[in-house]
Amino acid sequence: MDRDLLLSICSPLRTALLRCRYDTDTMLELLGPDAHAALGRSEPVPVRRAAVRGGELGTLIRLFLLGDTCGVDEVAAALAPLAVDAAVAAGLLEQDGAGVRAALDLRPLDAGTGTRWMLSDLDGAIRPVPTRPDHVLGVGQASLSLLRAIPADPVRTVLDLGTGCGVQAVRATDFAGTVTATDVNPRCLALAEATAALNEVELELLEGSWFEPVAGRRFDRIVANPPFVVSAGRVEHSYRDSGLDLDGASKLMLSQAVDHLEPGGTAAILASWVHVEDEDWRARVASWLPAHGVDAWIVQRDVADPALYVGTWLQDGDADPRDPAVADRAEAWLDHFDSHRVEGVGFGFVYLRRTDAPSDVLAEDLRHGFTDPLGAEAIAYFERLAWLRDHDVLGARFAVRADTALERVFLPGEDGWRQVVARVHRGDGPAWQHEIDDLAAALLAGMRPDGLVLEELIALLAVAHDEDEEALVEQAVPLVHGLVRHGLIEPV
Repeated sequence: MDRDLLLSICSPLRTALLRCRYDTDTMLELLGPDAHAALGRSEPVPVRRAAVRGGELGTLIRLFLLGDTCGVDEVAAALAPLAVDAAVAAGLLEQDGAGVRAALDLRPLDAGTGTRWMLSDLDGAIRPVPTRPDHVLGVGQASLSLLRAIPADPVRTVLDLGTGCGVQAVRATDFAGTVTATDVNPRCLALAEATAALNEVELELLEGSWFEPVAGRRFDRIVANPPFVVSAGRVEHSYRDSGLDLDGASKLMLSQAVDHLEPGGTAAILASWVHVEDEDWRARVASWLPAHGVDAWIVQRDVADPALYVGTWLQDGDADPRDPAVADRAEAWLDHFDSHRVEGVGFGFVYLRRTDAPSDVLAEDLRHGFTDPLGAEAIAYFERLAWLRDHDVLGARFAVRADTALERVFLPGEDGWRQVVARVHRGDGPAWQHEIDDLAAALLAGMRPDGLVLEELIALLAVAHDEDEEALVEQAVPLVHGLVRHGLIEPV
């Protein structure tokens, strides 16, 4: 791959992609839902059968998404005005016998603002290729997860730390005035630069490790999909291995990110952390953050047992588990976990906001299924938290959100149905639920936009149910705080 030559072909390549309508909607229309689903499963035959009848768009699908060797004439027709020889010289294509095939991955991506094209190294999912030590990751599940998790409200400046091929940075140009992208891998920066040129967006690209390239600078938003693989600190592939022991990469990111945020600035970071025997993972992650000046919402989306975790990442690097050398690596990895009493590895998102107040950190499991993206929810969470910091809930009025539902579960008992649990559910966002008792249900039922303030509602409830008012206050205040944090009730 020649960086300068690759940049020089981006304009004619863009013309070809637009002319052939190499975009997500048209590709789905051509392939149909079944073949498109097969593409997501890395099953080439149904895709190839559908693409054969797709003319020049079909050629591009076979060339870049299936890794097929295609005839020079049909590739020339699909890529015009880009010459095949120029594409080969730049490293986009390579000769394969009498035909040519893709040397880089080029695929359309729509993150909600129209199609963008991403250039990266081939991932070997359909056509086997060796993984380079400086491999540039493309549009994988982690990057897609982060795309859906990044807040997209308008900001002036964004830092994408560890940009890879530039997925997050290009997306950030939709909502930021300027975007700075960094990476320790020069090949990443070259492909990110070409990706930006292909999409006609501007990025500031800086080479260096972690926050070193932006020392002394602050941003309104930081996004990061860093090399967070939990291991013994061995670097095999720069896109995933940090060289830091266990969850040291995530610790470094979270402990330093706040220093690079403007006041009120926010960060959205993919991270992982170990679950250690007799240790609360929440306390572990919270300990990485400063005691003053940051609000944090830490969301655990999954936990893998050590064996599954090690096997998954070994296979990610093309390692064959039947190879004795690979088995030895797995043994050493698991021995390292055992020596540190690691019971599992958690994975999720960390949202940060820089404040001038004592730090408020909430770490919680969100391993249940939900479909709404978390980006907007994170901003709303910080706004609700700021309101709670500035107000005494006892003097405020609240309303139950229209999509909050009350659920009661009954089981058979000796005297008929017996209630075993009552809980309130939020109908959108992360679909939170809180278990409550009958008194709490009655309290929520009394919340009205034009009704009593919380202190008056509690007093009325105490009289109606012959309860001690002070005891009800002690129970109601933390409940209301939790329900406001999670957006099940709202101040009015």
